[in-house]
Amino acid sequence: MDDATVRLDTDARGVATLTLDRAEKHNAMSGQMIGELTDMAARIARTDSIRVVVLAAEGRSFCAGGDLGWMRDQMDADAETRRAEATRLARMLQALNTLPQPLIGRVQGNAFGGGVGLMSVCDVVVGAAGAKFGLTETRLGLIPATISPYVLARMGEARARRVFMSARVFGADEARDLGLIARVVENGQLDGAVEAEVAPYLYCAPGAVADAKRLARMLGPRIDEAVIAETVELLVRRWEGAEAPEGIAAFFDKRKPRWQAEG
Repeated sequence: MDDATVRLDTDARGVATLTLDRAEKHNAMSGQMIGELTDMAARIARTDSIRVVVLAAEGRSFCAGGDLGWMRDQMDADAETRRAEATRLARMLQALNTLPQPLIGRVQGNAFGGGVGLMSVCDVVVGAAGAKFGLTETRLGLIPATISPYVLARMGEARARRVFMSARVFGADEARDLGLIARVVENGQLDGAVEAEVAPYLYCAPGAVADAKRLARMLGPRIDEAVIAETVELLVRRWEGAEAPEGIAAFFDKRKPRWQAEG
């Protein structure tokens, strides 16, 4: 599709690059992008010739999080539609998290909210030194709900609590300290650093890699149907409350939300 928001390219080695291609919107996740990422994840998972996947993005930003227009639509939707959309978002993250192939994040720019969630479903992330990050949902009256199982699994509770509720923006070095990024490099070194993460897998048995990844998930923090369903409900409750409509309206009106302190 000419208007697709994601792109999939695979080289002769079986290295697939899944690229967020909505640069003009800072790769914010719209309903369309959520659907396309889910479909691409399913396609990759059933393609045995794909050995490794790189998650990348076009433009200056890696991912600005959820598209605010899409979020605003949820305020006006009925309860069934809200729950269905929240579930689609959760299922997209689950589909990427459970890919049998290793997933390597190539983070060339800023990532906020759901963009941090996308980083957290990667097995390893290489990030550009100048990039900024933040779980900024609470500024909008929202919470990092559907991404939370993956963020907590990546950072651990103690480290996550440093940035999970405050919406504080932090740099790449702190992202590495938090466990979100494995390696920080200058932009010109990004491709080489990603290739250094890709190359070892091409010497490994693909089935063994998939089983080892499944084992790591099994022994790590529990992210099952009950956990996913609860995060969906928590997001829906936020959409249905008073704070999220105020926060999102303030953003579009270019004004401060009523809870923001002066100064």
